[in-house]
Amino acid sequence: MNRITHRFQELRQAGRKALIPYITAGDPRPESTVPMLHALVKAGADLIELGVPFSDPMADGPVIQKACERALTHGMSLRGVLELVREFRQTDVETPLVLMGYLNPIESMGYAAFVAGARDAGVDGVLTVDLPPEEAAELAEPLEAAGIAPIFLLAPTSSAERIQRTARLARGYLYYVSLKGVTGSAALDVAEVANKLAEIRTLTDLPLGVGFGIKDPATAAAVAQVADAVVVGSTLVGKMGELADDPERMRREVGELVGAMRKAMDRPDQAEG
Repeated sequence: MNRITHRFQELRQAGRKALIPYITAGDPRPESTVPMLHALVKAGADLIELGVPFSDPMADGPVIQKACERALTHGMSLRGVLELVREFRQTDVETPLVLMGYLNPIESMGYAAFVAGARDAGVDGVLTVDLPPEEAAELAEPLEAAGIAPIFLLAPTSSAERIQRTARLARGYLYYVSLKGVTGSAALDVAEVANKLAEIRTLTDLPLGVGFGIKDPATAAAVAQVADAVVVGSTLVGKMGELADDPERMRREVGELVGAMRKAMDRPDQAEG
């Protein structure tokens, strides 16, 4: 069984929701990534989304764009990301890892080479932001055959027909983009999110994760009340950028923020902004 599916089953049985932090591989430096991954797990991450840096991250706001620039400046590539996953797997064989990025680096490597490399490194899921489900079968089918979950985005504007089409191809979980904008943009409306998730749940049994706009423990706790998973990225990546010259403090403070979110999700009555 894929690690993602297994983890969601464990969480469901425990009556808990998944916390999924996102960081950009190679940011602020390649040697920072694996220690940060372990720090996230220690702080309470259930799954991790690992961003593949790209020169034109069109869905991302300035915080993650800068993270991509830092990583690329230090020579990070898709092959380098797979090596980081392989290194992480030497001491953690349980935490699900999802690669999140754009299609161009995968196409440059070649679908077959990428799928084989991801499988061998220990990747559990792949979310390709700019690959719509209508065009995804060529990548999604070999991913699934390799035991890797193809993961897709849904938006506030997604129609019932599109939700069904996406869910048929998706595995692991669906990532609901809570805002009409880029990562790190405006505050989200949890009631609006709840209404859309209720609609999506009539069309699929896949777990539903919510990302974009989750900036603090109180928001994470509120979203956890209506979603199966909370995805948090820009606020963590921003702190990593601020503390790039102090790796130990960076890991500590990012870990503390993730830990506070985990605590708030588990005890929403005590959550603070």
